[in-house]
Amino acid sequence: MYQWLFLALAAAAGVAMAVQGSLNGALGKTVGVWKGVFLVHAIGLAVVAVLLFVCGLGKGDLSKIGEAPWYLYLGGVVNVLIIFGVMSAVAKLGAGNATTAIIVGQLAMAMLVDRFGWFGLAQAPFTWSRGAGLLLMGLAAKLLLA
Repeated sequence: MYQWLFLALAAAAGVAMAVQGSLNGALGKTVGVWKGVFLVHAIGLAVVAVLLFVCGLGKGDLSKIGEAPWYLYLGGVVNVLIIFGVMSAVAKLGAGNATTAIIVGQLAMAMLVDRFGWFGLAQAPFTWSRGAGLLLMGLAAKLLLA
């Protein structure tokens, strides 16, 4: 039961990512990519600050910030690269083409993360069926980009 809930949540996040990429691409065309990256992060920080400190959302403990391995904080750096890449690609390729390439790259990397259990995540074997699925995604991307 819960698996379907989280699959639906992931699908909703995918929808939001497509909308975000489109909005960010248009913003980057208007104000410039790096200024757009800055604005997106500044607005996101403001929203999260309100949700955490005004609305009281979240059950985490910021006093444990020093307990996480240093490399887990690289997500912020990676996020800058993601926003820059999406903003640039959507502006030049369009939302559909850019999102197609993003999904295939995202899936390939996710399979590597699962295979090796990077970042403390559980390992998931790379099977022939997963390989075939990735290959089919690549072929589908080729058809979508044609």
